Amino acid sequence: MKAARSAWPIEGYVLLYFLAYLPNIVVTALLTRLPNPALGRPLTGLETLPASLIINMILTYLFIWWSGWHRDAHGVMILGRRIPMPTRYTLLSGFGTALIIFTVPLSFTFEGVSIPFIQLLMRGDVLIIAPLIDLMFRRRVRWWSWMALAMVAAAMLITLRSRGGLALPPLALVAVILYTFGYFVRLSVMTWVGKTGNPADVRRYFVEEKVLALPISIAVLGTLSAIGFGNQSGQLYYGFVGVWSDPVILWLGFIAVTLTIVSILSVIILLDPRENAFCVPMERACSLVAGVAAAGLLAWGWNMPAPTGTELFACGVLVAAIVLLSVAPRLYARRKAASVQPTA
Repeated sequence: MKAARSAWPIEGYVLLYFLAYLPNIVVTALLTRLPNPALGRPLTGLETLPASLIINMILTYLFIWWSGWHRDAHGVMILGRRIPMPTRYTLLSGFGTALIIFTVPLSFTFEGVSIPFIQLLMRGDVLIIAPLIDLMFRRRVRWWSWMALAMVAAAMLITLRSRGGLALPPLALVAVILYTFGYFVRLSVMTWVGKTGNPADVRRYFVEEKVLALPISIAVLGTLSAIGFGNQSGQLYYGFVGVWSDPVILWLGFIAVTLTIVSILSVIILLDPRENAFCVPMERACSLVAGVAAAGLLAWGWNMPAPTGTELFACGVLVAAIVLLSVAPRLYARRKAASVQPTA
């Protein structure tokens, strides 16, 4: 029996992803670059993370309940109520996702590191592991996926060369490593148990992955704050306690709303049954384009550093990769269908 497929094309989800992610990046960058009236300085990434993640967790749980997606997940009965519960595979994916969840917002906040550059670096690493995971699980990688990967990799290398290499703060390097490892774990599990083409499996995977990934990421930040870690523990304390009485909480709520939308769309795109070398460049390129567009808006509206010519060129290459991934499979399907038509 052929698995059910979403009636909406993947490009539609990619467009929605872009529209949700763009304002998320802009607001995150503004909060960490413009002075906060209460503090007299910009908030740090560690001060914005706890509240936005807590609100994101609440919104995600509300969505899981309101949408009914929890019915597709595995569950256990507790006090007469069925509670979603991950399997050992989705639990592992949840740990990988937890690493991703708190390194992505953190990546927008490093002083002296442009948003397009850190986006290219983090997303480029994931593009490298995507076909490796396909090969690990003996999944066919078609020519257009290889070409799109090559295009995005070239854009990444050009940008790296223009900046003179990996000149990053130590915390930024740690964030990149954790992010890449988290995605390796997540994509491996997705490929093993999630890429079936059945919408019910997408809903199940989302619920089982997020039900523990979000509290795990918050618990990690809370532990760092509780044990004390130099100045960082004070920043985390403000993020967990002080920020709730600051008017900036409204903007952190906005970040959480857009982050929730992005997380739903990301799972839908990545769990498309086609190879990772197709889905990952589609999703990654979209997020990279959003990062470049956000940098352009920040330069235009708030006089922040504009994307360089190299970064804009790289963005154009990424758009071309998205077009290739959208058009090539359709042309191939039409040609294949025409070749099997009975001749008169």
